[in-house]
Amino acid sequence: MNIPSTSGAGVSAPYDRNLGNITYGLYAGALLFGVLAVAAVIVNYVKREEVRGTLLESHFNWQIRTFWYSLLWIVVGAALWLVLIGWVVLLAAAIWYIYRIASGWLRLRDGLPV
Repeated sequence: MNIPSTSGAGVSAPYDRNLGNITYGLYAGALLFGVLAVAAVIVNYVKREEVRGTLLESHFNWQIRTFWYSLLWIVVGAALWLVLIGWVVLLAAAIWYIYRIASGWLRLRDGLPV
């Protein structure tokens, strides 16, 4: 269902809003099935040119950075697991990830850039 932007703040087409919701949904689903984050970042990179100059450009950049920093912290947390501090790093990374996805998705809903 295509829902037009209520504010018109930079969304070039209803398709863009739907695409943003889909990618945020994939990132949220990655909390249960991590491979969905890989699918989402692929969509981000493939569709990046199409959203250039729109509201979604900032959201895609936000999502891409979230993916790569999360991956970094997962690797660090896994490496530190052996010295028993890894769980703290992984927990902090999960909380940070949830915050990034939730705050970005809410800003998209409100028609705001991130």
